[in-house]
Amino acid sequence: MEPAGQLSDERPSDEELAALALAADPDAPLAADAVAWLGAPMGLLPGWYMGATSGHSASRGRRIVTLALAAGLVGGCALGLCVTSGWVQLA
Repeated sequence: MEPAGQLSDERPSDEELAALALAADPDAPLAADAVAWLGAPMGLLPGWYMGATSGHSASRGRRIVTLALAAGLVGGCALGLCVTSGWVQLA
């Protein structure tokens, strides 16, 4: 393995990585000029985890259908009908 600060085309072995990880101080502060693995600073959450909002509101009809479906499921549970397995069953 190359000394710290030098780049190499060789990939370190698992044993070398394990030895470095075990020898490292977990409480050591990061250097002020430390660079992220991807080369760019990361936000609080990655883009694939929570995408941007769509920016348009749902139509009135879609909103009514969604609310009716939710109310039907809540009402069914209140009446003792279980729909957790996909088929309506008496709980």
